Amino acid sequence: MPGKVVVVSQHYPPDHSTTAAIMAAIANRIAEEAEVLVLSGFAGSASPAVSGRPQVVEIRNWMPGKAALIKRAAGELLFTVRTFLTMLSRLRHGDVALTVTAPFMLPYAVAAAARLKRARSVLILHDLFPDVLVAAGLLKPKSFVAIAMCAVNTLMFRALTAVVIIGRDTEKLLLRYRGITPDKISFIPNWATLAPAVRPISPDNPFRGKLAARFVVGLSGNLGFTHDPVLVFEAARSLRDDPDIHFLLSGWGVGFERLKEMQFEARLANVTLVERVADEDLEAFLAAANVWLIPYRKDVSGVSVPSRFYNLLAVGRPVILVSEPEVEAALTVAENNLGWVVMPGRPDRLADAIRSAARCEDAGMAERAVAAAANFSAERALDSYAALVQRLLRGAESERTR
Repeated sequence: MPGKVVVVSQHYPPDHSTTAAIMAAIANRIAEEAEVLVLSGFAGSASPAVSGRPQVVEIRNWMPGKAALIKRAAGELLFTVRTFLTMLSRLRHGDVALTVTAPFMLPYAVAAAARLKRARSVLILHDLFPDVLVAAGLLKPKSFVAIAMCAVNTLMFRALTAVVIIGRDTEKLLLRYRGITPDKISFIPNWATLAPAVRPISPDNPFRGKLAARFVVGLSGNLGFTHDPVLVFEAARSLRDDPDIHFLLSGWGVGFERLKEMQFEARLANVTLVERVADEDLEAFLAAANVWLIPYRKDVSGVSVPSRFYNLLAVGRPVILVSEPEVEAALTVAENNLGWVVMPGRPDRLADAIRSAARCEDAGMAERAVAAAANFSAERALDSYAALVQRLLRGAESERTR
């Protein structure tokens, strides 16, 4: 009898996060061809197995707010321990365990449980630790914690059967580890959740109607530790006397809280802040801006890939990306001529790029953005996940029957 696939994720519907949507889509696609059990850490997610659909088992989970760092770390550790114990009782020889890097301790537990139960294991690498913490300035690269995490990573990567990267720039960082070889790495990018099509700029757009400026610069999504809200605000400050340019900024996370603090102090007339937009309003919101910003800090190459990037392309908008040129999204922008790439830490360069975008008359950029988004389709990505898992299941079955 072929093994099953155990999908492990702290975030799963009815959670509305991007991670939850991605993991649910992967689980549902794999369930078309194999038995799937989902171990979820989100309240209300449990559901019985249905033909062609995964069974979802809920693991009790305490999730304090992101600002409560110590409590959050304790909650994530507790969830990881509970997940490890659950996997020891649920995993069998020949199964495939698949997880993601949220929380960052979870992959270690999944890899260890799979090794103990002689199962295969797959990690979807959304964020690479400790590199993401170093890029955010929360850890020194030579600190004891960073060195210890790298040592544990070596053991984990050696135990894992496969690692899925969502950006090409991640591979060179992974290959630093002795536990990783190129044949373990699969590149499967994330995808647009909106249908690719050019959405015209409309004065009737509810998010744009009250803005008098001709050119609107947008910012949307989770602004975490790897993002630079100060850079965006300083660029807006330098452009405050240009009546044609307005900043429409929305999101959540520590970066968005910082934006609210700066705007409370400066009261810039060319900045409008909008709280997190509901899923049903996302398309209209993304269609409200002429260009979209993704502002990274320095040294994020290979560390993090913005999933929001694909939806920005899907609505037919160019992108101004603040990052090093070798970052995955920057490579896509440059290869397809979809916008501008600005080095981190230079608000003056960002302001210059915004001025260039406001003067740009390249009407074909919108069509190129939509064409690029079509290449990052859910169908293509999910078929790749299904093929990877089927290959591992077949390998495990042949190994078990020797």
